[in-house]
Amino acid sequence: MSKQEHHEERVEGLSRRGFITGAAVGAVALTSLVKNEANAQTTAAAASAAGAAEATAKKGQPLKLEEVLKVAREKLYPRCRVCPECNGDACAGEVPGFGGIGSGKAFRNNYDGLARIQFKMRTFHDVKKPDTTISLWGQDLSLPIFAACTGGTTYNMGLTGKMSEDEFIEAMLFGCKAANTVCFVADGIGDPLTVYETRLKAIARSQAKAIAIIKPRTQEEIIKRVRLVEASGAIAFGIDIDSAGRAARALPGQTVEPKTLAQLKEIAASSKLPFIVKGVMTVDEAEMAKAAGAAAIVVSNHGGRVLDHTPATVDVLAPIAAKLKGKITIFVDGGIRYGTDALKCLALGADAVLVGRPFVRGAVGGGPEGVTLMVNKMKNELVDAMVLTGVPNLKKATRKILV
Repeated sequence: MSKQEHHEERVEGLSRRGFITGAAVGAVALTSLVKNEANAQTTAAAASAAGAAEATAKKGQPLKLEEVLKVAREKLYPRCRVCPECNGDACAGEVPGFGGIGSGKAFRNNYDGLARIQFKMRTFHDVKKPDTTISLWGQDLSLPIFAACTGGTTYNMGLTGKMSEDEFIEAMLFGCKAANTVCFVADGIGDPLTVYETRLKAIARSQAKAIAIIKPRTQEEIIKRVRLVEASGAIAFGIDIDSAGRAARALPGQTVEPKTLAQLKEIAASSKLPFIVKGVMTVDEAEMAKAAGAAAIVVSNHGGRVLDHTPATVDVLAPIAAKLKGKITIFVDGGIRYGTDALKCLALGADAVLVGRPFVRGAVGGGPEGVTLMVNKMKNELVDAMVLTGVPNLKKATRKILV
């Protein structure tokens, strides 16, 4: 068995519910995989090109959803089975991987919470071509559905030799740019600064509308990355403070920590860019984020991947929005798979939603075109839902359209 195969076997062995007890071993494997990624660049480029070609029925023809999903399933298996319903059942406990931590309950709560919400269907109106556009910090966007911050092509996705971090982030950025929406860019806990710099260079190269996220590292390390974000052309930056969890801190030598109000104020004041706090799950911490100078929050439990048995993000969204709607920009993520899910979140007070797994599948299965395909699929679903609930524009998406 090769050294690389040995590392992957160790990570896979930890990816079930025994992750917490074996976190330190998994962290060593994770760090080694990140370091080995540079050696896989050549093979990954060839594999990615082959995958894109495989996803196209005929040269010059548009990608088809079923083809993109087929390629994504082949490349991501067994880390992601590309299940018809991405509800977290098959991948429960698989961290690293695609599942929710521990029992996977928090992941399933996100999905089930959205599934419980029902629409009032209305067809006696003149809404035929609803307006899905929004404006965010001077940026005109085609829809309020953004790509969430995703990464870890080796340790989470198992794509060693199939797709590199560079290829993945370029697919996300260029795919979102073509759809005229926002792409969040991730910062991996085990990633050296050079890997993060590579992602930021991709923002500058693509000129996409991007938001760079930074892990809750030490204040010094965060400010260092903020300076790099400013130079990249990103429209905003944020801290995914929800990474300050037990799984996130498993890496020896890495300082990932919760933040005090004073620390958040220092980060917000460190740049003129809009500052986002991701990982807000209570009204009081939403108010604290605003008091700290945040321009936006992301209602998020990190996809149910850091603390088991947390409520669905959509369930805590409504009380947060009731208190802060119009005072701070509110994003939400967690279990959002369809345009209908996005409309439910908007009706409960979100200004936009972040989508992870569907866009990851698009990137892996079809490159930038695959991401654009997924965005447009969700946009069409959003439009259909707006027509059938009588919503002419997103400002009219209120709780009145829900049962």
